[in-house]
Amino acid sequence: MSFEQYYELCEQPFSNTPDPRFYFDTIQHSDTINRLMYAIDSMKGLAVVIGDLGTGKTTLARRLYEGLDNTRYEAALLVVIHSSITPEWLLRKIGLQLGLENVPDDKVMLLGRILGKLEQIFEEGRKAVVIIDEANMLQNKAIMEELRGFLNLEVPGSKLITFVLLGLPELEGYLALDEPLAQRIALKCRLTSLKLDTTKAYILHRMKVAGSKRSIFSDAVIELVHHFSRGIPRLINTICDNALLEGFLLKKETIEPELIREVALDLGL
Repeated sequence: MSFEQYYELCEQPFSNTPDPRFYFDTIQHSDTINRLMYAIDSMKGLAVVIGDLGTGKTTLARRLYEGLDNTRYEAALLVVIHSSITPEWLLRKIGLQLGLENVPDDKVMLLGRILGKLEQIFEEGRKAVVIIDEANMLQNKAIMEELRGFLNLEVPGSKLITFVLLGLPELEGYLALDEPLAQRIALKCRLTSLKLDTTKAYILHRMKVAGSKRSIFSDAVIELVHHFSRGIPRLINTICDNALLEGFLLKKETIEPELIREVALDLGL
């Protein structure tokens, strides 16, 4: 028997793998998406989302991307997984994501092909959007200069492409490597941790989606989860997932405060 069966759940409610079914639309995330859509629809060129570890940047990036109808937008979502990428890699990746075939190795030819594609997208009445998650991995000035070059691609009254960069707070320092690029930031949003009432709603929402039919996390327990997680969604998930496992192993009908304390201690929180 698993803890899902023991607590009469259909699946694990607190996985840290992004899953749109478990998306919880906090006021903060909803407001940020609305602001980003404004930047995209008005083709502002560059929007930035800053947030600490675990505050939901990747979830928000996917939500934003999935909400962009391909009849109105040519959208790409890039996730940067290491800091050693080159400007050439980024250009090729952008070209491929925008639908180019047989991407040339020559940089000048590639830029020409990308420009042609962006003009085609504009003539079709659509908007080109590139969302870059973990943009704090873009750590050299040459890459920032390439992004600035894209923002110089314009038609009268509009940019030809909008970038949405999401990353850790150090992203601001990397953007500052190229002052003209930093000055082109048209919109900046910051994600913060959840407040207690939102943490409660978040936990209950995920339990409900997982099929919970009864109260397993009391208000007192949720207060402790919020305290030890500091309202960071990723840590909330980790604490609650471990608490359900420990509760199952100890055959607890509900999660007790002492169990949360033990889990937090084990996790070094």
